[in-house]
Amino acid sequence: MKRPAMTRFLSVLLGLFLLAAALPLLGQGPWEKIPIPPLHAFHPQEPKRIQLSNGMVIFLQVDHELPLIDAVARIHGGSRLEPAAKTGLLDLYGEVWRTGGTKAQTGDQLDDYLEVRAAKVETDDGIDSTSISLSCLKGDFDDVFKVFNDLLREPEFRADKLELAQKEYYDNISRRNDNVSGIAARESLKLAYGANSPYAREAEYATVGAVTRQDLIDWHKQYVHPNNIIFGIAGDFDPAAMEAKLRQAFESWPKGTAWTKPSVPIDPAKPGYYLINKDDVNQSNIRMVGLGIERDNPDYYAVEVFNEAFGGGFSSRLFRSVRSAKGLAYAVGGGVGTAFDHPGVLRLSVGTKSSTTIESIQAIYDEVDKLKTDPIDDEEIKRAKDSILNSFVFNLDSPDKVLRERMAYEFYGYPADFLERYRTGVEKVTKADVARVAGKYVHKDQLAVLVVGKTADFDKPLTSLGAVTPVDITIPPPPGEKAEAPEKPAASNPEGKALAAKVAAAMGGEAKLQSVKALRAEITLTQKTPQGEMPMNLQTTIVFPDKMHVDLQGPMGSMTLVATPGSAFVSISGMGVRDMPSGQKAETLTQIKRDLVYIGQHVSDPHFIFAASGTEKIGDIDARILDVSGDGVNMRWYVDPKSGHVLREDYEALGQSGPVQTETGLEDWQTADGLTLPYMHRNKQNGEESSTAKFNKFEINPTVDARMFDKPAVEANSKQQ
Repeated sequence: MKRPAMTRFLSVLLGLFLLAAALPLLGQGPWEKIPIPPLHAFHPQEPKRIQLSNGMVIFLQVDHELPLIDAVARIHGGSRLEPAAKTGLLDLYGEVWRTGGTKAQTGDQLDDYLEVRAAKVETDDGIDSTSISLSCLKGDFDDVFKVFNDLLREPEFRADKLELAQKEYYDNISRRNDNVSGIAARESLKLAYGANSPYAREAEYATVGAVTRQDLIDWHKQYVHPNNIIFGIAGDFDPAAMEAKLRQAFESWPKGTAWTKPSVPIDPAKPGYYLINKDDVNQSNIRMVGLGIERDNPDYYAVEVFNEAFGGGFSSRLFRSVRSAKGLAYAVGGGVGTAFDHPGVLRLSVGTKSSTTIESIQAIYDEVDKLKTDPIDDEEIKRAKDSILNSFVFNLDSPDKVLRERMAYEFYGYPADFLERYRTGVEKVTKADVARVAGKYVHKDQLAVLVVGKTADFDKPLTSLGAVTPVDITIPPPPGEKAEAPEKPAASNPEGKALAAKVAAAMGGEAKLQSVKALRAEITLTQKTPQGEMPMNLQTTIVFPDKMHVDLQGPMGSMTLVATPGSAFVSISGMGVRDMPSGQKAETLTQIKRDLVYIGQHVSDPHFIFAASGTEKIGDIDARILDVSGDGVNMRWYVDPKSGHVLREDYEALGQSGPVQTETGLEDWQTADGLTLPYMHRNKQNGEESSTAKFNKFEINPTVDARMFDKPAVEANSKQQ
């Protein structure tokens, strides 16, 4: 039976009264006075170390919790040793080592063999090492270990798998400028170590394409030797039996050339301001970088505490000041980076909206300055230590994690008890130690400051802080292709302006062009593919200066593409809606501004440059070359000096696999509603015929429903689930 409302109210009130009366009995002081016992002594389960007569080091770590076995062989020699002309070699090696299979089995056959056993054998690469690992059930270990050992000793590096890996790499290169935070991380690393340092250099189409199968074979022969390998195994096994099995597998393997630590060049950029302008973003990614330290530095433990207190988490100074108090950042943090055998990167980073870019940089500077006038205090140090030590055990809470850490110390030549020293070292750090390392390593005038963002929206020009060096992130095209689009002319010349005016007149005159607010075209696009020609029907609607809607009907179904400054997406029949990558969005919006009508509307615009620069034969016509630049567009026209028609246009565009040199022949000029346009476009990419576009109908200033540019959010959500 339900109680009356008043009865329930009185019951709740009585409960609150009794709770309030009982609170003093629950503790005779604030919660901070509750005694916290010291952390227990840290005694991780140490693996057994074995060194074979050929120099191979083996670690055995028994763990009977589950009937599983995991193992890894870590091998000296990583990407910092690859030739600069073949940057990317180790990424390809790490991939093809596994996919290429062994002499007895292809990679695909290995996939099938392992899959039925729910097992894995994987290969990988890094800056200073390569590795091969296995994971399997205890009962399948012998079968899986045979695959592991065959792949370790006798890989095949099949040519077709190398070719596939290179194509995948090319795709990654083409998309590397799509993610702004990725750009900031990559380019700031170049500032910290130097653009040509092996710790920062970037693979390009040419360097990846230069890698051969023989390069992979040679690398394997040079570095994969037992005295260059540290092997660790953890899981449910009998240690004596496992040791005997591993000795039988590896002891007779002849040793190779002894490993020596390489000397790797580091040449940091000069302190100052570096800028990457991205017009398609509304936020700025800021990185302030310099060189950090190695972990065997006596200052390591003090640096760890400083990093946590200054920029390591929600209670750090940077977070509390720049994000919480000033509301400038959605992400902020950083510290003095460390690495095992080379300096880490000192990095202070902040993400902020474009309109607070300079203010955010100043806010970071203010916090660096405060380190002198208001040093990290005892309470901050206590919080930092508690955070480090309380989370420390969770990083090493399993025998497998301890094994990996112990292998790392062996790999880099650190003392075996470095793990145990860490806790003691952190506990001993004092306020004076933190102040000393802050003053020693963090100097704002020694930092290279990288800003990636839209400069037009900054609160102040970056030059208000000092001299600015622009950073070029253009992706070099593959070998054999044109290195770059036509250079941007410095200024218009009289002949160029006259030629541009003639082009506009031939299209219907400036007044007519200015009256065009929207343009709709029905097009038959014929794509040329290795399998033959693929025809598609398009209806394209452009609303100048920055909206495009394309409906496409092809053999594979229908697709809609929409691009505006606020939103860009692709809707594919039966597959839902997907956002365009930022690079594709930018390319689509730029395509609008390459349109003849749009450029014709700006022939008198002083912000556009029209420079005539010689002649070139187009068919039987001595065409005048006209370089056009303005509003993010940089292209070359070839103009018939008699008719004023543009016969061809050249420009660099973003294709599916990276930048492509595009050449479009313009033919069959016809007049519709007072506007004269080419009804046939013949397109080439990198010198090869790629497509033709036959314009069947033009509509000038058609009725445009604004909703056609809206993203169908409900449909997108439902189809992406």
